[in-house]
Amino acid sequence: MSSAHPTDARLDDRTRWRAFAVCVAVAALTILDLSKVNVGLPSIEKSLGATSSSLQLIVAGYALAFGLALVPAGRLGDLKSRRALFIIGLVAFTVSSLLCAVAPTIEVLMVTRILQGFAAGTQMPQVIGLVQQLFRGPERGRAFGLFGAMIGISTALGPTIGGGLIAIGGEENGWRLLFWMNVPLGLVALFFAMRLLLKGAQGQAKDRELDIVGILLLGAAIITLMLPFVLTTGAGDSGARWLWLIAFVVFLGLFVLWEVRYKQQGKSPVVHFELFRLSSYRNGLSIVAVYFAAIPASFLMVTLFLQEGLGLSPLFAGMVSIPFAATSAVGSYIGGRIVDRVGRALVVFGLFMVVVGFVLLMLAAVLTPPEVTPWAMAGAFLVGGLGGGFVVSPNQTLTLAEIPVEQSGVAGSMQQLGQRVGTAIGTAVATSIFYGIVRGAAAGGSGGSRLDAYHDAFRSGTTFTVSLMALALVLAVGDLVVRRRAARREAAAAAA
Repeated sequence: MSSAHPTDARLDDRTRWRAFAVCVAVAALTILDLSKVNVGLPSIEKSLGATSSSLQLIVAGYALAFGLALVPAGRLGDLKSRRALFIIGLVAFTVSSLLCAVAPTIEVLMVTRILQGFAAGTQMPQVIGLVQQLFRGPERGRAFGLFGAMIGISTALGPTIGGGLIAIGGEENGWRLLFWMNVPLGLVALFFAMRLLLKGAQGQAKDRELDIVGILLLGAAIITLMLPFVLTTGAGDSGARWLWLIAFVVFLGLFVLWEVRYKQQGKSPVVHFELFRLSSYRNGLSIVAVYFAAIPASFLMVTLFLQEGLGLSPLFAGMVSIPFAATSAVGSYIGGRIVDRVGRALVVFGLFMVVVGFVLLMLAAVLTPPEVTPWAMAGAFLVGGLGGGFVVSPNQTLTLAEIPVEQSGVAGSMQQLGQRVGTAIGTAVATSIFYGIVRGAAAGGSGGSRLDAYHDAFRSGTTFTVSLMALALVLAVGDLVVRRRAARREAAAAAA
């Protein structure tokens, strides 16, 4: 189903891989911002006198804006120019990072952080679309393998980098370095992006409509779906926030009705629903949404357990996840090279390893002496990280394999949106479980130690996230069965 872009034929291997390097570097920078800022929240609280609600909005506002921008930005990139949208997003991300770094008040920081999220969400679909456009066949698998390796490293190293920058800048103002870091890196990336990225538009001449009403309805659905989850802190939250989900159902229904009618008029909708008829795409989206409901929540609970339960500094708590980053990078690189031969079975194996790794992580946290626990958890991360490397980039390759290049931006943005929504839901539930047990133990005055309460909280929260990983494994096995049945039917038809 893929179609070649006319610019592709004029590009040699060196130019394509250089353009890819720019895309991956910027994607890593934006993903890094999702994880490194978390460790700076205590510093922001001291510096700007922030409340717990405003700190929550620093994190949640970025995630919400990121998710909100994905689909319309992907659609615009498909219709107009991925290069132009990428550069616009990169400039906006660099400028908003600068504004975050110099923010004089918590209110200014909240606004500029939301702008930063919109900018990141504008860039990410262009990265996926450009990879689809630049590469074909086994090369695309290798490209997504390298992409997954960089994303895995960025996610896992974010807390360590953030803790190191805070140690350099000091407890009160060290958080500003988290944002200053993006400015020179963004300018360097902008220089190379303007020199190396593809010029020109995507799609066909008849496929140029921009469905404004569809974009607005989808945006309203995304906001009302994510808002109750991103506002969940686990600390006496109002149950009224769940009423937003009623509005989500209404907006989603209106969006579907509008898109169907828009398509019947011969126009091009925001989301081509025929893509969901592809089992490879539909199943891949489901797997990645469930997987990302588990992984970021697990990392958050590890950080909370190590810092609040064991009393480690942000820097050392972040270093525990370095083995995950290392083996995830290796797994992503290997997975990208063999996914075309092994297929969905590689993702199934990877998810099995992830489940085993995080079960070992839970056992290491609750059964080992405190002085040994960080080292034991780091060892468990070696197993989980390698499995994770066999999941994300191979799944991305398999999910987008049958997607036409002219629709790859919006298709990739739907995959990213599934990740953001999954992350919001998983993190909200895991945080509520974790803090609910810790606060319950404190209020009940139980005879156990403070560390016992954190052991219980981590065990319960990780049981929830491992259950999600197991669900992703079941979905992957189901997709593997579907693919093998289809292959047998094709072989029988060819033999006849």
